Amino acid sequence: MPKEPETHGAPLRRFVDPAYQPLCANLAEVRDHIDALDRKIVALLAERGRYVKDAARFKRDAFQVSAPQRQQEVLEKVRALAEQEGAYPEVVEGCYRALMAGFIARELHDHQQMVDVEGGA
Repeated sequence: MPKEPETHGAPLRRFVDPAYQPLCANLAEVRDHIDALDRKIVALLAERGRYVKDAARFKRDAFQVSAPQRQQEVLEKVRALAEQEGAYPEVVEGCYRALMAGFIARELHDHQQMVDVEGGA
């Protein structure tokens, strides 16, 4: 039966790329860094969500909420950023596709709970 890896043991494999520089001494240290990044990522997602909620005020209908052209612009932008930052573009794009789908669903829900501004065009 497979078991989870030892978190404080020495590495069991190595990269053949001579330019690769290890970041941590053991898996526990790797996981600690990932957990710290997750806290920051969730905080940033919460901030992004507040802006998405605010954006609903400026949109007339469900099509404007989904904004397919804007979605494509965001995907192109984040793929370029991923390449610039040394991230995996396919992972970043997949994350953003899921992220946007979730935020659009939430924004649609928020949009339906709103009323038109009097005198709004």
